[in-house]
Amino acid sequence: MTKVTVVGAGNVGATCADVLAYREIAQEIVLLDIKEGVAEGKALDIWQKAPINQYDSRTVGSTNDYSKTANSDVIVITSGLPRKPGMTRDDLIQTNAGIVKIVTESVVKHSPNAIIIVVSNPLDVMTYQAHITSKLPRNKVIGMAGILDTARYRAFIAEELNISPKEIQAILLGGHGDTMVPLPRYTTVAGIPVTELIEKSKLDAIIERTKSGGGELVKLMGTSAWYAPGAAAAQMVEAILKNQRRVFPVCIKLEGEYGIDDCYLGVPVILGKNGVEKVLELDLNADEKALLEVSRGHVKEVMAVLDNLAKA
Repeated sequence: MTKVTVVGAGNVGATCADVLAYREIAQEIVLLDIKEGVAEGKALDIWQKAPINQYDSRTVGSTNDYSKTANSDVIVITSGLPRKPGMTRDDLIQTNAGIVKIVTESVVKHSPNAIIIVVSNPLDVMTYQAHITSKLPRNKVIGMAGILDTARYRAFIAEELNISPKEIQAILLGGHGDTMVPLPRYTTVAGIPVTELIEKSKLDAIIERTKSGGGELVKLMGTSAWYAPGAAAAQMVEAILKNQRRVFPVCIKLEGEYGIDDCYLGVPVILGKNGVEKVLELDLNADEKALLEVSRGHVKEVMAVLDNLAKA
């Protein structure tokens, strides 16, 4: 019996639960929210779709009753305020850190062996918050950002080349946001280096669009994205529950990898039944190392904000 809990029944959480059910990734999916009736209603709606889309996964909703989450294999935390126009990710830190702390304490109490996937923003520092609160090994508390960021990058490349996005493989490093580090050198189209198919100026423009991908959607909709983030989190859950050992960029605490210690950054990992099975270290050139250092510096600054709040 596989069980997944998604905390936060907003757009991202509900989308994640829907993808988990539709693809039968888990047998039971618990959707939990603080707002009365919302999780129950969305879980019921997803369950009533099962006869139409032909799946057996059962979705259950709960209003702040964490006992229903007991013995979950994986917990996805999407709780927190979404970004609004003009709001930076860092503006969210004080409120969302408090929310993630309470949620983490509550889920770990009932599922001490679960793997935690953090989706709440600011992503890197919320992963930090969940990790220090849970006291779990670093391989069991990870953040979802890289899959979403690479998906945007790949979608933009597919659009430029007018080809299927299935043909594109890519990796990136660093924090989730403007300082992420897409790596054209490690981006291929059916095995062909993307640099042979797209001229540098156009590829640079795609990279810049990827970096501000979240902000672009906020400007268009007035709130954060949800379809792609929810599906990305579900893909991570699938890799873990099915022990697929897929290579994904995820946010994890670095302990010497890439010459970086005690910082939560997105890096390529092997994702399987134990969470992060291995962190993969790429042989970066000088320019890539410099960009990663900028990203590290930004994330450390935000981590310091969290540390100072904890001392206050």
